[in-house]
Amino acid sequence: MTFATETTSIDFRDVEGIAEMRAIEDLQIAAWGDDERDIVPLNQFVAARYVGGTLIGAFEDEKLAGFVYGFYGHVRGQIVHHSHMLAVHPAYRNHKLGFRLKLAQRERVLADGLTDRITWTFDPLQSLNAHFNFTKLGVISDSYKINVYGEAGASFLHQNGTDRLFVTWLLESTFAKDRIAGNSGIRQKQGMSPDNTLRLLGSSDSGLPEQVISVDRFSEADFALVEIPADINSIEQTDFNMARKWRAETRRVFSEALAAGFIVTDYYRKNEKTGTYLLEKGSSTIANRDKPHK
Repeated sequence: MTFATETTSIDFRDVEGIAEMRAIEDLQIAAWGDDERDIVPLNQFVAARYVGGTLIGAFEDEKLAGFVYGFYGHVRGQIVHHSHMLAVHPAYRNHKLGFRLKLAQRERVLADGLTDRITWTFDPLQSLNAHFNFTKLGVISDSYKINVYGEAGASFLHQNGTDRLFVTWLLESTFAKDRIAGNSGIRQKQGMSPDNTLRLLGSSDSGLPEQVISVDRFSEADFALVEIPADINSIEQTDFNMARKWRAETRRVFSEALAAGFIVTDYYRKNEKTGTYLLEKGSSTIANRDKPHK
């Protein structure tokens, strides 16, 4: 496969016409190996655009290199723009197109003036996506969904369950703006100490997940940590039973922690083998505290 260089000029614009939407169908298959039953089809793109959905492409001349697709909905009485799909052609994965497409979608949603937030879902065991969402964009999450697309799908990414974190990107929050600007690094917390921070899940010497702290201590903590492997895809290929244990344990701790009032607010790469999520107590205050004052 030939890879485009980073100096290639990329244009971000609305996807127009049937031919470009057909190219999006093909790109979904190229990016994920989905069969035709699992892709978002052209007729859905057409309908969503008629009612204000976003369908933004990244183009090198007339060639589609990536796209982002979203539509409006409502969650808990709040209007949101749900970013359902983002894909980059494998030949263009050294352009940071995912980040640039998200920023283009952010600009479009803010210009619409209907909401200040974008939502989407991702697999919490995919560490690269966790880093992208929390470290680069500054999302938060207070909802864990089990087997959103069933226990297994056609894509190679959907063989170990399809659990998802439902994340919210508060577009005008101070923290999100800071992350977008490149100020990464785990959010520093006043009062965070070993006495009030629970390490809920860690990785053993053998690579298996291990519960570190019992969930019955939730009430005494303000912060919690959940560790995941850095490359769950390799584990799925070499030891699928271990991968299934990671799915079961992360499903348990995320579900229990969020039900107890925690919210996922950050992620950082611990080392080459693992990464760690930061959870904080008090979802209602966290979701609103970074809003700008009017």
